[in-house]
Amino acid sequence: MDIRHLQYFIEVARHKSFTKAASHLFISQPTISKMIKNLETDLGVELFERSRKKVVLTDAGRLILSQAKTIDKAFQNLQTQLDDLIGLQKGHIRIGLPPIMDAEQFIQILGGFHEQYPHITFQLMEDGAKKIEENIMQEELDVGITVLPTREEIFDYFFLLKEELVAVLPTAHPLAGQEEIHLEQLKHDSFILFNKDFVLNDRIISTCKKAGFLPNVISESSQWDFIGKMIASNFGISLLPKSVAGLLKEDVRTTKVAEPSVAWELAIIWPKEQYISYAAKEWLTYTQNRLSSIDQESAL
Repeated sequence: MDIRHLQYFIEVARHKSFTKAASHLFISQPTISKMIKNLETDLGVELFERSRKKVVLTDAGRLILSQAKTIDKAFQNLQTQLDDLIGLQKGHIRIGLPPIMDAEQFIQILGGFHEQYPHITFQLMEDGAKKIEENIMQEELDVGITVLPTREEIFDYFFLLKEELVAVLPTAHPLAGQEEIHLEQLKHDSFILFNKDFVLNDRIISTCKKAGFLPNVISESSQWDFIGKMIASNFGISLLPKSVAGLLKEDVRTTKVAEPSVAWELAIIWPKEQYISYAAKEWLTYTQNRLSSIDQESAL
């Protein structure tokens, strides 16, 4: 038995399918079936109850899965720490970021880091802030960008940016020509929001309640450009970060929202109690220094 046997077993259990697990691992189904059979022979138990419709863990399989995950995690931590010893000649950083931010500055920071450490690779995973925090806690991400406030008992963080949200309206909307509106003026409109994986969804609804109404949400999406297309087609209105609204190619109108204004603060977070690879630590240090430099240049 080697670590691959356990990793393949974990994948089959996760997907509940030999075919899907083989596809995910980029190997043939006969190969993974043979590996699992060899593992069962070594352990002297059947790990799966096989039928035409699905693959189900046996009692022994459930017991062994728990231990297999522990062993696999220990192996990954060993590999990560060995990478550290190499001195950043190798490394991989998994970063979660919301798809509702203007990523230009962030990409420039990544590019600068890559110039200094060309052998460190990145995996960028777009998702809502709630999901990003959850994935960091489950050790599926190293760091992420989230909306403040965050859970300070779980995460360390540093500030990234603060930005106002603006109302994005169809061109024919009665308020489209105004430079500034009150949020209450939108109480009879249909809202298009980001889905509930996004903290921005909660932020907008709670701010509307403060303004005296519950928004009529007719649609939710995870893509800001799709929201823009829906607004341009007169499905409804939305509140978007100002920089993101500026990226919309559709013929829509934006206007400042006052009383109450809506804003969001973004921060880069990482776990307090989990191991952070040296590559991720170096990237956090580099990013914090770059942001400080940008702030100083802006102040001049």
